[in-house]
Amino acid sequence: MVKPGLILMDEPSIGLSPKMIDEVYLKIAEINRRGATFAIVEQNARKALSIAHRGYVLDLGQTRLEDTGAGLLDNEEVKKLYLGG
Repeated sequence: MVKPGLILMDEPSIGLSPKMIDEVYLKIAEINRRGATFAIVEQNARKALSIAHRGYVLDLGQTRLEDTGAGLLDNEEVKKLYLGG
């Protein structure tokens, strides 16, 4: 069986029910624990950052912010601009 080192994902939660989103992210976390690195582009930033080791906020192609997933979830600017609050 192939063991990829890097998996790229574009909007893995789009069109899924909340239950399926949870299942997809549980599987992503499981595969990550086995050694695969993920690069995820996701509108559901809260969900992606909840499992992320690192997160990056891009604006017009430039990296505007970077931190741990938890750090970005706690960042007031990120909360205001991207997480609705």
